[in-house]
Amino acid sequence: MMNVVQGVLSVCASVPEAIPLPYSPGNDDGIAFVLLGCFFLSSYVLAHSSKFLLQLGEGFLLHRERASIFGTSAGSDIRYMLLLVVQTCVLAGLYLFVCFNAACPDLVVRIGSMGLLGVCVAGCAVYIGLKWLAYLLLEWTFLDKQISSFWEESYATLIYYSGFLLSPFLLLAIYLNFSLQISVIIGLLLLALVKILILYKWIKLFCYNLFGGLVLILYFCALEIIPCVMFYKGMTQLNDYLIINF
Repeated sequence: MMNVVQGVLSVCASVPEAIPLPYSPGNDDGIAFVLLGCFFLSSYVLAHSSKFLLQLGEGFLLHRERASIFGTSAGSDIRYMLLLVVQTCVLAGLYLFVCFNAACPDLVVRIGSMGLLGVCVAGCAVYIGLKWLAYLLLEWTFLDKQISSFWEESYATLIYYSGFLLSPFLLLAIYLNFSLQISVIIGLLLLALVKILILYKWIKLFCYNLFGGLVLILYFCALEIIPCVMFYKGMTQLNDYLIINF
């Protein structure tokens, strides 16, 4: 009997310890729940305010010479659009989460997937909010009311549509397990597309001559390029802080 027990113990000792699988966002139920929530949110908004959303898109591309659509829209439409702002912040934060997890897997191990996702979403929300405040400050200082209303509508439209644009690429990045390089390239291409659309709208609204175009380029760098670099630096430093202190 003693020999049998010793044999079992020796066999157990020879079995290697199980190695836990690395974390993958595609296997996280919390991430799946967030994506599902964003899908239902998009469906809800499109079911109730798709016509208004299409009007915003047409107004952005065609540059209509009329009063801002916000002045004639129903309050319910504006509430639905605010839901799209929330969705864009969540999806952008989730994309950052995927990239940061691929770059530094220790972040998820130390603070948890939902903790890191919350940091990324909050960072995106603060970035969009500060950009909006900066635009409002410049509008109050340099622009008339009508042009300000046009730009507010245009910037809001870009935020609304950015969430829809980001959704399919985010699903591919999560469930096809894209490498960090591919995820970063896709993210930069989408960001570049948004910046090109912003520059297009600025030229339509503010560019009256060659000198105005040169000034516009300077403002574009100051308000669009530099804040992106600062946001990236701030998020990386925050991640370093979290790794050190948690």
